[in-house]
Amino acid sequence: MLLSAAACVALAFTSCKSSESAYRKAYEKAKAQEGTTIATNTPITTETPTVTPITPRTYDEPTTLTDNNDNENVRQEKVSVVNGSGLGAYSVVVGSFSMRANAEGMMNQLRNAGYQSQIAFDAGKQMYRVVASTHNTKDDALRSRDSLRSKYPNAWLLYNE
Repeated sequence: MLLSAAACVALAFTSCKSSESAYRKAYEKAKAQEGTTIATNTPITTETPTVTPITPRTYDEPTTLTDNNDNENVRQEKVSVVNGSGLGAYSVVVGSFSMRANAEGMMNQLRNAGYQSQIAFDAGKQMYRVVASTHNTKDDALRSRDSLRSKYPNAWLLYNE
């Protein structure tokens, strides 16, 4: 009985053992397929590829409008209201998003904080602008922007064309 148990254990260990020849066959088959794929799809060359440098993309560079009162930066864009009651000539923008859902999330945060926020869309740049406040005069917009900068340091002025 002891002899038959030892034979069963020995048989179990030898039957579970992976054979090197099976791995070798699979490896050689994969190499053969790889060799035919390279030969049929991609010509092998010894030339070094030329690398073209990528020019960096510029984002929303402000246009400076000057008047008799000051020399503050104002971005001039043609925007349309997507969600809100309407824009005055000058608006304070606190966020810009390429996805409308992100802009709506920020707009809702602003509304919960007591602001009359809106979303404006710039079709030329494909950007949703989150407007915290809108004004008819530049002076009012500047005061609003300056007060918002404590919480939104990147707030900027938008002049709607």
